[in-house]
Amino acid sequence: MNTVDTAEQKRLQVKQENIIKMPLGLLGFEQIKKYVLLANSEEAPFMWLQMLDNNNQGFVVVPPSAVIPDYAPDISAQDVEFLGIRTAADALVLNIVAIRGGDATVNLKGPIVVNRNTLVAKQCIPVNASAFSLQHTLAAIPVAA
Repeated sequence: MNTVDTAEQKRLQVKQENIIKMPLGLLGFEQIKKYVLLANSEEAPFMWLQMLDNNNQGFVVVPPSAVIPDYAPDISAQDVEFLGIRTAADALVLNIVAIRGGDATVNLKGPIVVNRNTLVAKQCIPVNASAFSLQHTLAAIPVAA
């Protein structure tokens, strides 16, 4: 069993079967292969994609439906095969949130696609990436009370 320290300085036990494996890493973080998805109801719909081997780094992520209800990235057949996705229900799609100078944006061109069954993930560039923004302005999203 692995442990991860959270931003609140809590130590959480992470079971092996809950570790998200990214064989290719993320752009700029190719050497990091293991993550855990942390959710806090007070921060919903935002979550943390926490690096397992580096407790001081992680990414704020959000399900695209919270940003753009009709977001439909066309994931290539090669990526679908790499991930072992058989049906749309097998895929969990997350987008990375960036905060710069008080402004928050969402990367819609490089979603992270996770196979819900195997927890193998990949940052994919959709076939229709030109239809999306790299820095989509994050409008006010209701946060769970």
